[in-house]
Amino acid sequence: MATSEQPKRRERLDTAARREQLIAVGRELFQQRPYDQVSMDDVAAGAGVSKGLIFHYFDSKRDLYVEIIGRGATDLMQASAVPDATAMAPIERLTAGLHRYLEYAERAGRGYTSLLTGGVGVDPEVVNIVESVRRTFVDRILSSLPYVATAVTRVAVRGFVGFVEAASVEWLNNKDEVSREQVVQLMIRTLFSTLQRSE
Repeated sequence: MATSEQPKRRERLDTAARREQLIAVGRELFQQRPYDQVSMDDVAAGAGVSKGLIFHYFDSKRDLYVEIIGRGATDLMQASAVPDATAMAPIERLTAGLHRYLEYAERAGRGYTSLLTGGVGVDPEVVNIVESVRRTFVDRILSSLPYVATAVTRVAVRGFVGFVEAASVEWLNNKDEVSREQVVQLMIRTLFSTLQRSE
């Protein structure tokens, strides 16, 4: 006599582990589709839980997304930081930082591009997170210059950070044709060309 398949039991996780699972599922979904095309039903299905359970951890889809963006920003800043940077010459520090930045972008893949290109329209909290990352990189680059920065220099470096983001996304789509070293050297030449023109 054939027996019907038993329904799959929900995996029992403690509170912290369940929250991490929901974040991981949400991150994967937001990397695959735009924010507006991901629902909490999708997250629930991916985690194998009820939608009601998700709201025990996050008040809304936006709250889940902000958490994911915040973590992505933290990961990027930590991964791109250069250990013992003060012991390096400025150009060495800048080169090492750009290499680490691109290494993270390559490793994170869609996670990196979704940090820069995804979002909840002009949601101020998401904007603040991304802008905080950019300000950190501006400060790092300014500290790597072999001279005291001016207000004009800061404006130029802020524009350069936008160039780095766009160039990194483009490079991820053309890695077979352009090496990471080539991109780093292009970025360095672009920075110093920009600074010379801003003087």
